[in-house]
Amino acid sequence: MAQVNTCLKRVFTIFNILFAIVGGVIIGLALLSQVITNINGGQNVEGRMSGLIVLYVVGIVTMMIAILGAYGAHKESKVCLIIFLVCMVIGSLLMLRTGVPVAITRPQLEGMLEERFRNYLPLDKAEYEVRDMADTLQTQLHCCGMFSYKDWENNIPDSCLCSPAEMEEDKCQTIDYNSYMMQEKSIYTKTCFPIIMHYVLLLVDIVIGIAFALAVLALLGMILSSIMIYQMRYPDRPTILMSVPTIFTTAPPKYQELHNPPPY
Repeated sequence: MAQVNTCLKRVFTIFNILFAIVGGVIIGLALLSQVITNINGGQNVEGRMSGLIVLYVVGIVTMMIAILGAYGAHKESKVCLIIFLVCMVIGSLLMLRTGVPVAITRPQLEGMLEERFRNYLPLDKAEYEVRDMADTLQTQLHCCGMFSYKDWENNIPDSCLCSPAEMEEDKCQTIDYNSYMMQEKSIYTKTCFPIIMHYVLLLVDIVIGIAFALAVLALLGMILSSIMIYQMRYPDRPTILMSVPTIFTTAPPKYQELHNPPPY
């Protein structure tokens, strides 16, 4: 069995434990995002399910790679460490490929979604699927219209109407619904688009944070695994370590004149 520096092996094992914890945190964030969006009616947000699936897959793969790296360090298996190194290289490139474009697109995301949602207006004349989605969002998010209650023109649905308890909590507004029949309705004050954007940006921020965090961890994993593979391949060669610069070392004592010089 190849001899690997014990300290390096311990550091690499601790790194993989932390890497596995990160994978578990990613799975936990995906589960938390799924629960929060289900409670607040965000399950109809476009791209939600695909984003959650990506988080689950990334979390599970991260934990599997961490287990592979820990096993390779414990058994000093060169094959496992090489596979781990390849996974780190591929993973870092994929994380950067994912995180950089998403981070660049994030400031423009609200404008893109707003333009897309405005194409559905007026809602009362939109397709059935769009009207059904809007009704569901309004019921669960307690909002009315994407940008205004006027998105429904003169056909405001019952999903916009407030309950008596909500009217007392000052969450509603009274509008003139039909000018000819002098009808009034009490509807939700909030609109739905800002709430939808809140959840979309939340998922985007989670994806960006995870991508760059994993890219940094993958780079560290590449360095550690490369050093271990080098030590296994050349067990007789010492690993080059950084030495302390001479400016930080104690200067040698100055020569002092002898008190009793020898006679000449």
